[in-house]
Amino acid sequence: MSLFNVFDITGSGMSAQSVRLNTTASNIANADSVSSSADKTYRARHPVFAAAMQEAAAGQGKSDGSGVGVNVLGIVESDKPLNVEYAPSHPMADKDGYIYKPNVNVIEEMTNMISASRSYQTNVQLAESAKNMLNKTLQLGQR
Repeated sequence: MSLFNVFDITGSGMSAQSVRLNTTASNIANADSVSSSADKTYRARHPVFAAAMQEAAAGQGKSDGSGVGVNVLGIVESDKPLNVEYAPSHPMADKDGYIYKPNVNVIEEMTNMISASRSYQTNVQLAESAKNMLNKTLQLGQR
């Protein structure tokens, strides 16, 4: 594996963690929203990742980085049940007096945010280390 592949791998890792951070931020921002029906209620979203290890190990990674590192397959909605609360005096209550709240667990989302942030930071440090190694290699030829 070439040292240049490290930049493709860390770049795809940073991109994936950025998607994870944005999704988590959206979940936290909508955690306290209320709706009058289950169909209109915000549902927690989570990104789905896939590793592209075999293409990288075989040296078949594409030059655009799409075959190396992490691929974001998409974002899926959580199938956990919504939080239903009986609040007949709430302005958003349905005809039976219920309001619907998102299935977002704020503690879980904060944990995801810390994990994604640290993973992003690790990828930045790896790219910096690879850059330093390449610079040292170039300096060898100058002596």
